[in-house]
Amino acid sequence: MPQTPQSTSRKLLTRLRQSLSDPAEGQERLDRITKLIAAEMQTDVCSIYLFRDAETLELCATEGLNQEAVHQTRMRMGEGLVGRVAMRTRPINTADAPSERGFRFMPETGEEIYSGFAGVPIQRIGERLGVLVVQSKQARAYLDDEIHALEVVAMVLAEMTELGAFQGEGEALKALHQQAVLVRGAVGQEGTARGRVWLHEPRVVVTNPFSEDAEAELTRLRSAVDELRVSVDEMLDVHAKGDADQVQVLEAYRMFANSKGWLRRMEKDINDGLSAEAAVEKEQSSARARMEQVPDAYLRERLQDLDDLSNRLLRLLTGQGATTGAEMPDNPVLIARNIGPGELLAYGRSLRGIVLEEGSVGSHAAIVARALAIPLVINAKRITTEALNGDLILVDGEQGIVHLRPEDSIISAFTDKIAMQAKAQERYASIRGKPAKSKCGTTIGLHMNAGLMADLPSLEGSGAEGVGLFRTELQFLASNKVPTRGFLAGSYSRVMDAAKGKRVVFRTLDIGSDKVLPYMKREEEPNPALGWRAIRVGLDKPGVMRMQLQALLRAANGRPLSVMFPFIAQFEEFRAARAHLTHEIEREEKLGHILPEKIEIGAMLETPSMAFAPRQFFEETDFISIGGNDLKQFFFAADRENERVRKRYDSLNVSFLSLIEMIAQRCADTGTHLSFCGEDAGRPIEALCFAAMGLRTLSMRPASIGPVKNLIRQVDISEARKIILAARDDGEQSVRPAIKNWLAEQGINPS
Repeated sequence: MPQTPQSTSRKLLTRLRQSLSDPAEGQERLDRITKLIAAEMQTDVCSIYLFRDAETLELCATEGLNQEAVHQTRMRMGEGLVGRVAMRTRPINTADAPSERGFRFMPETGEEIYSGFAGVPIQRIGERLGVLVVQSKQARAYLDDEIHALEVVAMVLAEMTELGAFQGEGEALKALHQQAVLVRGAVGQEGTARGRVWLHEPRVVVTNPFSEDAEAELTRLRSAVDELRVSVDEMLDVHAKGDADQVQVLEAYRMFANSKGWLRRMEKDINDGLSAEAAVEKEQSSARARMEQVPDAYLRERLQDLDDLSNRLLRLLTGQGATTGAEMPDNPVLIARNIGPGELLAYGRSLRGIVLEEGSVGSHAAIVARALAIPLVINAKRITTEALNGDLILVDGEQGIVHLRPEDSIISAFTDKIAMQAKAQERYASIRGKPAKSKCGTTIGLHMNAGLMADLPSLEGSGAEGVGLFRTELQFLASNKVPTRGFLAGSYSRVMDAAKGKRVVFRTLDIGSDKVLPYMKREEEPNPALGWRAIRVGLDKPGVMRMQLQALLRAANGRPLSVMFPFIAQFEEFRAARAHLTHEIEREEKLGHILPEKIEIGAMLETPSMAFAPRQFFEETDFISIGGNDLKQFFFAADRENERVRKRYDSLNVSFLSLIEMIAQRCADTGTHLSFCGEDAGRPIEALCFAAMGLRTLSMRPASIGPVKNLIRQVDISEARKIILAARDDGEQSVRPAIKNWLAEQGINPS
């Protein structure tokens, strides 16, 4: 007769605690556990499957199946009922396993005689570790209370796996956090770095998942929940009159913190034998699993709130705060799920590299990383669960690859790569003061992109002729409130001082899409990149734009000023923006303030529509800068945040180069200064081809100026143009192969 749920869970955990306390090797412990569970649950089979890699499960212990199958039977994620449990992170319970959808017979296990099947995931806060399975000969569907008991045991197995209790033979039993790991992510900021892991939010470690005294654990939990509720109430009081979105998040926090169901589920797990910390983690793991299954974005965000709240509660219970007492290494590589611009700026240039589990190429973190010239890899899945403080880590921002705890051969190859890059930089230093003048006599102006005062020391060291793009949004993104006019004027004045008379092009506030200010209400849009952003926000809400224009005029204090408006999609938008600036100039003059010696008013050309704008647009702008990142994604209808499509389209596609050529010709016809700003400008082959199509000014990150200048000085741009035109006439899709072959024939290495 099945036992009561409480006695099943408590007896299982009591026996389990005894088993784990006895000295034994990892395999022996697993074998004991499967025998114990099978006996306590009066079932014929108990098996434990653990992941040997991110996609493959391995049978690591069994009571009832053929012992020869241990460490031999493997299955992919989603394969068979066990694989389905792992993929869905939800239990499967069936009285007739062979007829269940997805069933796969594993002949080496001898499981064909078993009909009843129940499997639960072994998981730890979003990390899949394996599957716990029981099976019976009779057609038996296990009771809900028995499934709950298995989930409680699976929670303990997850914690003990994390603590290294099951190390042994077989890939799946290798010690965690000691193996070499290769993580493929996406490029957020180019560059390479070697350093030691520094976790932005250190993992909470539950050292004892068992409850010695249920009443004492319940008291601890309730006390911590009360403290949590008070802290949430205090935060709400502080922000009660603040941003509505922040208040909404905190209200969600309070709703969850006061949820009787949330507390009741954790109390039940404690009564079933878990410690308070383990009960919180079990509920958090379940919430994470639900999060992955929810299609609705709003509900996912609310579950994320519960996840954050659970982390706060765990830190209260364990006393493990955001700081653990560990000292930051001399060469830190920051690891985080995600991070805000203010937090990242607080680390500053001390970081050698950054690796994020989430993020996007246009995220705040990527913008700051580019400004600080720190290599960044984004979408590095599971990096926060794999890495430990102090681990050796190699970051390849050129390819979006991270090597964690690498083997000696990888370290050697990576060290050689860094040495080659350093040698190349030495070579570039020798031409720092020389112009980017080609063999045919064509001179290309090379400027740098910037967004922080910290960037400006690179102006002289890189050999840049000026700042082709200064991103003004970083001062807004790093603040919790709108910066004052005086603060901005002081900041912009210091930028001009640091430029020492070299031209600085200030782009007005480019927010919206992936750049949302902390104090700005987020607009839910189906496609933010095509939505309410940049100049559209400025024209609809002109208060901030006018304040920023006033700050720029005062910062100039009689010096030349270049102002550029972002994301102009039609001529009237430029005229309206220019009218705002003209109005502010007149106002400043009436107030008796010193006006700039000269004012240039320009526009970023980031949409194909402006390539076909009326001639008057090109005549009325003092300068135009092609925003290559956005122009390319709109031209090819390929979202640059989408890894599945963005790499399919080449900047050296003949259609895109023809568009560049047309824009260059239209600007030449009206005498309008034209530049190209974007990641592609800093890639030597792309820069050469843009120059061949008529561009004479390029703006890029400081580190790219040397490689681009080095190539330009070795080639005949007029000859490169002939190669491009010939490839276009031949119907080639991209000119890249032709240009590479041409360079190779001359013995020129473009890197």
